[in-house]
Amino acid sequence: MLESLQRYDTFRSFKHRNYRRFYAGNLLSNTGTWIQRVAQDWLVLDLTHSPTALGVVTSLQFGPAIFFSLHGGSLADRFDKQRWILATNAVSAGCAFGVGALVQTGHMTINWMYLLAVILGIASAIQAPIWQTFVHDLVGRADLPNAIALNSTNFNIGRLIGPALSGYLISLFGTGPSFLVNGATYAASIYAIATMRKSEFFANGSTDTHTQAGVLAGLRYLRTRSDIIVMLVLIFFAGTFGLNYQMFMALMSRNVFGVQADSFGLLGSVMAIGSVSGALFVAQRKLAPTARFVQGLVLVFGTVTATAGLAPTYGFYALALPFCGFAALTMLSSANAYVQSTSEPAYRGRVMGVYMLVFIGGTPIGSMSLGWFAENVNVRLAVVLCGAIVAVVAALSLIIPTTRAYTAPMLVEEDASIESTEA
Repeated sequence: MLESLQRYDTFRSFKHRNYRRFYAGNLLSNTGTWIQRVAQDWLVLDLTHSPTALGVVTSLQFGPAIFFSLHGGSLADRFDKQRWILATNAVSAGCAFGVGALVQTGHMTINWMYLLAVILGIASAIQAPIWQTFVHDLVGRADLPNAIALNSTNFNIGRLIGPALSGYLISLFGTGPSFLVNGATYAASIYAIATMRKSEFFANGSTDTHTQAGVLAGLRYLRTRSDIIVMLVLIFFAGTFGLNYQMFMALMSRNVFGVQADSFGLLGSVMAIGSVSGALFVAQRKLAPTARFVQGLVLVFGTVTATAGLAPTYGFYALALPFCGFAALTMLSSANAYVQSTSEPAYRGRVMGVYMLVFIGGTPIGSMSLGWFAENVNVRLAVVLCGAIVAVVAALSLIIPTTRAYTAPMLVEEDASIESTEA
């Protein structure tokens, strides 16, 4: 099926056999990830009835990015990405099975949740930049923006199915089975990655031999790229304040609208309609995104996020979420494609390590602040302020010129690889 789609320009990355396997394997795994994410938020609120505790768990899960993302980026430039992804996937699967077993046996406590969130966070922080740059190895530079957008589509197809399915499972069986299902879905991703053909990988080209030296070299390279620095600042504010949608939806569902788990799960699926549409919009674009284009998208994203927080009823909030999803995925796919496609190949992994650091590393700040503000002041106002902060920073970035303009090179493939259309 995926082979037949490659004739359409929107799906041109499917001409690469390794990418087809990557995409198919992750489709099931991403669905499991969203099943677990909804169950995790609901489980924490069931255990504690505290928005602050939900913020703590989110912070512990994303906090390790501060300490491990840069080294993950250096590993991406120096070592076998395929093996590192297989190892981190195995750890993540173990965490899912661990939580599921504890819930099913009645031994789950918030302290166990804190511990497993940290372990999962470490694995995810190491994997994130490796995973991002691995896409280049599968499709090469020419098809990189398209593949990034298709990955977002994949992730949000999982988001379309996973939250609603998780809400249904929770309403029937509690939260435990959702974690067990997610653990099982990792098998598809592990199999797909393990069976790829190394002969068809595209070369990345890095020569650093020491992890710490590699990190410092990457930071020195970034000092010469003010355009990427602007992107990183915008992604930091978007990730820290604007992209806490799982918390937004959990708090709005439970504390503002008073709905049950199935209605909460449905919100994630509704939002994914817009997310998939946004990812497909980026995938069909033939022009590489510019910095100004990304800056404008961040402004739109912050505005629609703040507006959604003003929704007077559950129904209006649900109607606003597809617009939020479209804005978020268009912004993220375009920013990711810009940073990867304009970075020097030898530094791409380390640049993406910094990218993932600012994208995920700010989440503990945002989630803790959001949880505290929602519990002690007002949930709705917390959501509005998060969106407004992002919009203001984006507007300032458009007004204040960068110190150095950068023109992206033509997306002509420079690497050598065998391109196969075999099944």
